[in-house]
Amino acid sequence: MRIVIRALVALVVGCAVASSLMTSPALAADQPVVNQVPPSVAGSAQFDQTLTAVPGAWTPADVTLSYQWLRDGVPVGDDSPVNTTRRLSSLDDLGRTFAVRVTGSRPGAAPVSVVSAPTGPVALATFTATRRPTISGSGRYGTTLRGRPGTFSGAVDSVTYRWLRDGRPVSGATGRTYRVRSADVGAEMTFSATARRAGYATVVATSRPRVATHLRSVRKTVTYSVRTRGTVKASLSTFKRLAQQTYDDPRGWRAMGVRFKRVRSGGDFTLWLSQASKVPSFSSACSSTYSCRVGRNVVINETRWQRATPTWDAKRGTLRDYRHMVVNHETGHWFGRGHARCGGKGQLAPVMQQQSKGLAGCRINPWPKKSELHAPRYRF
Repeated sequence: MRIVIRALVALVVGCAVASSLMTSPALAADQPVVNQVPPSVAGSAQFDQTLTAVPGAWTPADVTLSYQWLRDGVPVGDDSPVNTTRRLSSLDDLGRTFAVRVTGSRPGAAPVSVVSAPTGPVALATFTATRRPTISGSGRYGTTLRGRPGTFSGAVDSVTYRWLRDGRPVSGATGRTYRVRSADVGAEMTFSATARRAGYATVVATSRPRVATHLRSVRKTVTYSVRTRGTVKASLSTFKRLAQQTYDDPRGWRAMGVRFKRVRSGGDFTLWLSQASKVPSFSSACSSTYSCRVGRNVVINETRWQRATPTWDAKRGTLRDYRHMVVNHETGHWFGRGHARCGGKGQLAPVMQQQSKGLAGCRINPWPKKSELHAPRYRF
């Protein structure tokens, strides 16, 4: 009797367990794969960064997931259960969007694939200047400035250099040294270093400014007035403006440390614009063909001011440079300097050479040479 009862109990328990296994939703072989929360992509869409696939939520619990990365919708790399990250290390990745396609599968059920929302276009990475460039040197006209490029975070592929005048690039000035030019005087000079690295945004770092100055500080201020003689047809206002520009130019007598200041009358000397036929009225030593200096009178011949001379024109000199030259030459006489000769064929002519008449093998030159930058009239 006991044996019969035990057999009946075992039969009932076995049937109950079998019924439970057949009806459990977690273990039902025909239960479909369901994506409850769509996948997504974590991380920064930037060159040299890593994206990570976030799978979302799936049922049932025994679903196996695999990952396929899509670049602009096109598969890249393998479709694999371990392909959960994507390093953005290829230059081809720049400007592209990335998404991940996650596929859930289980025995006896159809696989289900879901694609995440795409990232934004992959952007350039960034690096920084850790130390800005610097400039050494006095900044005086004719001297050399030297730039040091500073340092950058991480390695760079290349660094290029540029000098700037008041924030604007100086044509051709792309080395680490720079000779201060006449146009620089009074301007703020800066030195920039441009660093480049593949896949990264270009970094431009700029030094603090250095103001370019005249070769010498002011040691003497000379005053002068402007007058005309005879019937002068040239613009007097233009004559005054251009003469002052000549006197202010770092290449001229200003390099001695002499500043020229125009006054309404009198002054240390008088700068004349004279009708050609009236030039001899200053002295019998003066000619109606050329300019002259007599005592405190620096006399510019109007014809020469307007047309230069055949000798100058033959050497293709500009009228502006001739005007520089004649003002500097006659003012040089007022400083006490006499005429000079050509130092040798092919050399620059001294400004005190009579370039209006001939060059004797020298090249035309509107500015005092270094050897001429002293004034017998003054002791500095």
